[in-house]
Amino acid sequence: MTSRNEQLFERAQSHIPGGVNSPVRAFRSVGGTPRFFVKGEGSRVLDADGAWLLDYVGSWGPLILGHAHPDVVQAVQEAAADGLSFGAPTEREVEMADLLCRLVPSLDMVRLVSSGTEATMSAIRLARGFTGRDVLIKFEGCYHGHSDSLLVKAGSGALTFGNPSSGGVPDDLAQHTLVLPYNDAQAVADAFARHAGRIAAVIVEPVVGNMNLIAPRPEFLAALREQTARHGAVLIFDEVMTGFRVGLGSAQVLYGITPDLSTFGKVIGGGMPVGAFGGRRDIMEKIAPLGPVYQAGTLSGNPVAVAAGLVTLKLIQAPGFYERLDARTEALCQGLVAAAARHGVAFSAQHVGGMFGLYFAERCPATYDEALACDKAAFNRFFHAMLRAGHYFAPSAYEAGFVSAAHSEADIAATVTAAEAWFKTTV
Repeated sequence: MTSRNEQLFERAQSHIPGGVNSPVRAFRSVGGTPRFFVKGEGSRVLDADGAWLLDYVGSWGPLILGHAHPDVVQAVQEAAADGLSFGAPTEREVEMADLLCRLVPSLDMVRLVSSGTEATMSAIRLARGFTGRDVLIKFEGCYHGHSDSLLVKAGSGALTFGNPSSGGVPDDLAQHTLVLPYNDAQAVADAFARHAGRIAAVIVEPVVGNMNLIAPRPEFLAALREQTARHGAVLIFDEVMTGFRVGLGSAQVLYGITPDLSTFGKVIGGGMPVGAFGGRRDIMEKIAPLGPVYQAGTLSGNPVAVAAGLVTLKLIQAPGFYERLDARTEALCQGLVAAAARHGVAFSAQHVGGMFGLYFAERCPATYDEALACDKAAFNRFFHAMLRAGHYFAPSAYEAGFVSAAHSEADIAATVTAAEAWFKTTV
């Protein structure tokens, strides 16, 4: 008998490319039929076949409070009752800007947009406009949205300009992007030496979440700050994923590095589409209408979306919030590692705040190549076994996972127990 999920997926493929509106949702990395969700509540989601699943995706990070938090839902309902969109300023936008600048010390000014992709695209344009330079440095395995400058893979060597990694990206545009290995401070120094006076900006995920979770080596982020300051380039922290996920001041406060520009999304929208970019006042004043760098958006600062974000940002300031989130995530990682070890399975895990990475490898990877060397086939088997047991992880071996404040000790224990049952069968 065909399940409701299968029916919906077959129907979706008639008029939606691949049956999904974002590629990783298609389950092509892990195989099988994607789950169509109809409801979320706390730490769980309900799929179209009526199965409740413990959710470790959380809409890819935004739902730090869990699904359908009553205060967030109420704020959205009240805002919607007053009007869905105005295309004009509202007081909530001012309140959001004030709050972001208070919580993140590097922000003097911010501009609200509608997505993380839009935020990073705009920050890069601003950095180029501010410096009058064209070259951008990014890192292997870091994803900054699907704008043209960023869909680039490395050339024949670490210091060569990139080539398009997506159809539709002009070669000439990709050739303004240098792709370097993440966590390699020397490669950054070499790039600045070779391309002195040409580099506009360095953009980085301070904690990578798109080749699974990769934590920065202690010297790496400091080297980015040193090199960009020395050469007059703009340091951009892409905190779309890490922003308010790894700590109240985001990754830049956690690691003690002050970027020139930062981008945000996910948590600041509380599950609604909100993004932001901001930083030094002298840079931000180059944005229209104050300066020559153009950026605009009809739905930027949408009042309903901002209402959800404001409530989320207020609730995460509660005393002990991040300590509890960190403890839950640590318990998940430690529990899974211990369970795997009891059955001789090569497995490791780590977390930064409420983000975590699971790897079928003896130790946690620190580079793109090490991430690719993990046992993807083992992860795929684990993914489907856990899904059958009622635990929903990201449908890819190369995506970070997320714990929310709604996950209880019992939730974590249930997940570890289910994983151990599967580890036992692999011996």
